[in-house]
Order: sequence, then structure tokens, then C-alpha cells
Amino acid sequence: MSLLNEIEPLKQTALADLKAAADLAALDQTKGAWIGPHGKFTALMKQLGTLSKEEKPAAGKLINAAKVELEAALAERRSELESVAALPKEPTDFSAPGRRRALGKLHPLTQVTEDIVRSFRKIGFVVADGPEIEDEYYCFDALNTPADHPARDSQDTFYLAESSPAGTGKGGAAAPGEGSREKPSLLRTHTSSVQIRVMEKQPPPVRIIIPGRVYRRDNADATHNPTFQQIEGLYVDKDVTVGDLKGTVEFVFKELLGGETKIRFRPHYFSYTEPSFEIDFSNALVKKLGKEWLEIAGCGMVHPQVFENVGYDPEIWTGWAFGFGIERIAMIRYGINDIRLFYENDVRFLKQF
Repeated sequence: MSLLNEIEPLKQTALADLKAAADLAALDQTKGAWIGPHGKFTALMKQLGTLSKEEKPAAGKLINAAKVELEAALAERRSELESVAALPKEPTDFSAPGRRRALGKLHPLTQVTEDIVRSFRKIGFVVADGPEIEDEYYCFDALNTPADHPARDSQDTFYLAESSPAGTGKGGAAAPGEGSREKPSLLRTHTSSVQIRVMEKQPPPVRIIIPGRVYRRDNADATHNPTFQQIEGLYVDKDVTVGDLKGTVEFVFKELLGGETKIRFRPHYFSYTEPSFEIDFSNALVKKLGKEWLEIAGCGMVHPQVFENVGYDPEIWTGWAFGFGIERIAMIRYGINDIRLFYENDVRFLKQF
């Protein structure tokens, strides 16, 4: 049988095979057998060289036409099989009401953070953000933290890329403009570093809050975690007083923990504020724990040295700053007794909020 006479029978057989393919895998095998790189029609094209000059044009035209017809049949059969594959494997009542997809929820820490931010926005504060990888200047030096402060030890702070504090293992990073001395990189221990970055770029007045993730070398237990969420606030203007600080903190905590919440300040020491205070609060939740007061935050008036470090005149500007852990608020608010639950991603726990 000549090549011209083989084309039509082969085409009809190929069409039958394509139509008989039971599933998509069988269809792909059939395609390869006929019009793939090693298929029978591909082999016919290779035989054109054996024909005479008179036969080649007619044979080439027939082969191309057959191949186009086979590709159309292939596409049609593929569409049919894909439609069948999309159907349910078991009997389905298409007249039954549809089922809504279950929607996710915000993580409880995100919910608390948004509530805190919402409270501060009511009194004119804006949200600021900054890098989680910092150097010693922004994390310690600019905040008036001395070189021998325990927080600067590698036992308390995560230093990165094999960097370590200068000298004997503590402090000593150069401030901007003091030369090219390399400053160790670290994971920020608080979001106070963002306060410095904002004040360097923005002239007073300043009114910001800074939520974010921070890192400290703590062993994970029911009340500690090496990674946790913190929120800090900074207010700088003329004639700012401790009374402004107390009024702001009291307003926010009453919004978060209920109108019956009481606040008290206790004298404390922080290197970046003077005077400094610890904040205790009392409400019905605290009393259920058998306590009268519970420590919740630290705060104080911004130290004049911090203002000088960022170029603010401490004779003109005053301000206050505070900071507290968001997990602590969430644990009190929701009656949670283990901080690790926030980070285990157990859906059974998260669905409760």
C-alpha cells in the first residue's frame, strides 16, 4: 500500500482511539501514540522524503489536514473528560441549599492590638513602625542605656550574624557621625528604637504608638517567651506633664479592661525616662486572681539625654513614653494562663476568639 493510501485508514483508527479514551490519562497516551513526537502521523511526515516530486505535495497536504482533524478531536474529547472529572464521585442532590465557606478570624493578639490602636487613635495618636533587626545605637545608646547595662549582654539579647557587642561583650556602638565603626546587629528587645528613628526624622510635636514583635533571651514557660508582642507610646510637646501621662494611660486601660479599672503609678528606674514609674492596675479580673493590684506596664517622662541624642532641645520640649506587652493584656482579658497557647496555632484554641 502506498503512503497516500495509508493516510485515511490511519486517521480513522486514530479518531476511534481518541473517542474511546476512558479518562484523561488514556487520552494523553493516545495523543502520544498518534500525534506526539514519536507518533504514527509524525512517522508519516518522515516518509515524505521517499516520495516522488509529484506525490509529495498531495501527501503533505493530506497528512496536515488529518493532523488538524485529530487535534480538534483531541480537544473535544479532553473537554468531555474534564467535565466528567469535575462531577461529584457520589450521588449529589443539586437542589439542596449550598454550604457557606467557613471564614477565618483574627488572631487574639491581633484583636487586642487593634483595640489598643483604636483607643489611641481616638486621642490623636498615629501608628509608627520600624525594623526588627537593629543596631546598638538605636536599641541602647540613643536611649541612654549605659554600656554595662545587663540588657546589652548576649545572655539577654539576640545578636546576629556572629556579631557581638564591642569590647568585652557589652555596649560601645558608635552613634551616627562617630565614624565607620561597625555596630553589632541584633533583634530589637523593645520597640523604643522606633521612637528614636521617628524623632530623628520628625520635629516635635510627636504623638505615636508603636506595636510590634520584639525578642529577648527568655526560656519559654507559662509567662515568658523569647518572642512576644509589645506596644509603646511616645508623646512630645511643650509643657507635657506626668498628669498627661496618667490621664492617657487611664483612658486606654479603661477602654481595654473595663470602666471599673483603676490605675496606680509606683516609682521605678528606667535609663531612658526620668522620673520613671511602674503601672499597676486593679479590676474585677485581678480580684478573681486573689490579688488587689497587678503590674502591667512601665512608663515615665522622656530623659533629657534622649532628647539631646535626637536633636530636640530639652529646655523647650518635654514628653512621656510607656511600654507594655500585648500578651499580658490578652491573657488578663481572656483568662488565659499560658502565653505559649498564642503561638502553638492550635485551631481549637484560636476558634474561641
